[in-house]
Amino acid sequence: MTYSTPDPWPTVTLDDVRGAQKMLAGVARVTAMEGSRHLSQLVGAPVHFKCENLQRTGSFKLRGAYVRIAGLIAEERAAGVVAASAGNHAQGVALASSLLGVRSTVFMPKAAPLPKVAATREYGAEVRLQGTVVDETLAAAEDYARDTGAVFIHPFDHRDVIAGQGTVGLEILEQCPEVRTILVGVGGGGLAAGIAVAVKALRPDVKVIGVQAAGAAAYPPSLAAGRPVAIDHPATMADGIKVGRPGDVPFQIVDELVDEVRTVSEDALSSALLLCLERAKLVVEPAGASPVAALLGEPESVEGPVVAVLSGGNVDPLLMQRILRHGMAAAGRYLSLRLRLTDRPGALATLLGVLTVVDANVLDVGHVRTDPRLGLTEVEVELHLETKGPEHCAEVGAALREAGYTVMP
Repeated sequence: MTYSTPDPWPTVTLDDVRGAQKMLAGVARVTAMEGSRHLSQLVGAPVHFKCENLQRTGSFKLRGAYVRIAGLIAEERAAGVVAASAGNHAQGVALASSLLGVRSTVFMPKAAPLPKVAATREYGAEVRLQGTVVDETLAAAEDYARDTGAVFIHPFDHRDVIAGQGTVGLEILEQCPEVRTILVGVGGGGLAAGIAVAVKALRPDVKVIGVQAAGAAAYPPSLAAGRPVAIDHPATMADGIKVGRPGDVPFQIVDELVDEVRTVSEDALSSALLLCLERAKLVVEPAGASPVAALLGEPESVEGPVVAVLSGGNVDPLLMQRILRHGMAAAGRYLSLRLRLTDRPGALATLLGVLTVVDANVLDVGHVRTDPRLGLTEVEVELHLETKGPEHCAEVGAALREAGYTVMP
């Protein structure tokens, strides 16, 4: 993938971020800082959420997009702007452009979630669905910029975008001056870079830790190599940080100012999203939950008070359904298993009786009778159960084995 930036090594300063903060006054919300009692007990120090999931358009992206577009000269504004995004950046560019009276065209992948496509249109952008992966969508947007003269608004690889995102860091210091550690999700690196610029200039003692999904972690090999390195086929449910190569501009800042970049698993992301929903009553997308996932995985490794940046809340309802089920399974609260029964009247009722005794709630039952692996009098049953945790899952398995059932792998 190639990225178009006017200057590959520009400097972003605290003054840039402060200027962006003035520009965003009355445009971007100063989002809430909410405490997490559960995580505070786990970490042994106060843990707070910086709720950018409650920002206008549902993510921090409005900040950088607005600052970038507001900085265009009159001729550039007249030519319009173009962007490529699967969701959050698309909505940020669309709203920022509408507020500034600039025409916007946004390219989105053909498989982009319908709610995000609809929201981008409602914010005023012309949406064009093109490409099956973000790389193809980005290429289409860059071709459009070359053909029409529209200004390409990059999601993270521009100093104005980074300055805008850095206003999150200023707000954190204002709202939680005692903070010692900030965790933030990392995709291309714009948000982490902006926060690091603001925080390290004012409070160099505060640790800034980036978090990536393990299946889309381009920063660890890039930092090891000393330059942005592309990874093949990034794969994660966290679309907001699913980036195959760090941006040139944010990479230099992250390399210099961010203390550490960690990775988290898909199971950890699911569990973190579930915790945000159940304990904090906050709808957070997987990318936004990545700092929470890092805290759950290594609570003893951070110095408090801690601020976890919930960077966005735009999650497709269908994906949310799958993630919640995955998160419940990872937490031992959802159990899926297969076993074989003799195909005779009452066999299923007997099985369900065993589950009733151990207080497992049956959500769904499936039968397979026509499989060459099954004997003539056998039936395979697939069960989906709601359970109470890992110990209860073990109790369910033990009860089934004691009753003479063989659980299939």
